[in-house]
Amino acid sequence: MTTATETFRGARDFLLAHREDYTTACAGFEWPRPQQFNWALDWFDVIAEGNDRTALHIAEEDGTEVRLSFAELSERSDRVANRLRARGVGAEDRILVMLGNQAELWETALAAMKLRAVVIPATPLLGPADLRDRVERGR
Repeated sequence: MTTATETFRGARDFLLAHREDYTTACAGFEWPRPQQFNWALDWFDVIAEGNDRTALHIAEEDGTEVRLSFAELSERSDRVANRLRARGVGAEDRILVMLGNQAELWETALAAMKLRAVVIPATPLLGPADLRDRVERGR
């Protein structure tokens, strides 16, 4: 566990311990200020290690469901991050993501965080003019 992870976990635990004592929670809480912190790497992946609990549950109107555990989502986002990195994506690069509410959307979002890349979300319903606008505004 990284120092950043421990710092954030300590802050979370403090708030949980004082969740029914608002005055103490407000008076004693300080936002962690680590030198570096990557939520996907320093928080999600730490929680995900060996964790078979459900992290993502997508229920469709037609009754189909997708469930991924924390460990599965972490591993799948690692694969996406490695593919993006192999194609030259890195910190502060923009990635236009045009997916519906599906597992790949969340895998890609975590992968982008791991690379420190920026996701430009786009619905699959956008037409060419709207897509051009998203790309232009995302620069």
